[in-house]
Amino acid sequence: MRRSLIKNESRSVQSSPLTSLFFSLLLLSLTSASVSQPAGAVTHSKGYGVGITRCTFIDATREVLNYATTPPTVLSHSRSLITEIRYPISFTVPGASEQVNAVASNRPYGFPMIVFAHGYNVTPDTYAALLDAWTRRGFVVAAPIFPDENPVQVARQGGTNSSYDLWNEPADLVFVTRQLLSASTTTSQSCPIVKGLINAKQLALAGHSDGGTVVGMLALSSGRDPQGVTYPVLRKGLHYRAALVLSGKEDGISQYASIPSTPALLVVQSANDRCNAPSGALKLYQAMRQRNKWFLELLSAHHLPPFDGVDVRAFNMTVGVTTRFFHISLEGSTHLADLLAYGNSQMAVARIFHFEPGPVFSENTPPFNCGKS
Repeated sequence: MRRSLIKNESRSVQSSPLTSLFFSLLLLSLTSASVSQPAGAVTHSKGYGVGITRCTFIDATREVLNYATTPPTVLSHSRSLITEIRYPISFTVPGASEQVNAVASNRPYGFPMIVFAHGYNVTPDTYAALLDAWTRRGFVVAAPIFPDENPVQVARQGGTNSSYDLWNEPADLVFVTRQLLSASTTTSQSCPIVKGLINAKQLALAGHSDGGTVVGMLALSSGRDPQGVTYPVLRKGLHYRAALVLSGKEDGISQYASIPSTPALLVVQSANDRCNAPSGALKLYQAMRQRNKWFLELLSAHHLPPFDGVDVRAFNMTVGVTTRFFHISLEGSTHLADLLAYGNSQMAVARIFHFEPGPVFSENTPPFNCGKS
């Protein structure tokens, strides 16, 4: 079946094979403490600091493919999902970095959990500022590193468009969610730190670019994954109550429509995004006929800077709106007026829409660019 090309982050990679030494160094970097926060970005909230750990979950039922061959060949008969887990810890000082394997804070019934999907040729650490901000506000954030879209595999496959593997990634999100819920309720040798940490009835999905498209597929569409399982069946029994799509779009194949179990939806999209056209995000938003949906239009930001903290004003707006959205959708907050007021509080930066009709974007197509400009 022919599938549309998904355009995302920087695709300029070396064409030579990756050495095992480089692979080891990259994995080593994933175990280091956090990157520093961008100057001026929102970095803390009352109550919590940020703990971080990494757990590996292996799905032996599905394969990792090599898209550098035609047709794709099998790289591995199992999918190894290294997952970064950020979680609330006792508050230290504003702006403090993540604390590796720190003791988690206690909360009756556990914390809400956001399962995050990264984009093409990056890792979750690219979004550390955003994921840390959510954690400081009382959320567990779990972010798997996708086997074919991380920088190691992109380089190893010589820059081939391995983003086609995104059709396998909804099942990755579900698998990681189920593994973490199991580890939260029982003593797990592979991920003991999350014991008692997660509220299974307060789950959200979030993703950027390819990851945003993956979240839309899993949460909002009636399509099927490569194993032939429909997305509603795939997520059955999981209480995904919110879906956040950051610069994502429809997959070009599936049907998108609201059903009784459809999560609340927030789409965040920049009008100046030259990587994923704003019209794609708007089409996804408009396909969902439900009252609990919002569209945050960032008026001047590009594709990645609102979410990695480089564009400070757009980043701070994104943190404020997404945090309010999660509190409303997951914890039953009724402060809808506050969400709308905050989203429209800086009209030079952003504006927010609730239900219909959504923004009107220019029909002019700017030059394609997935870089950080």
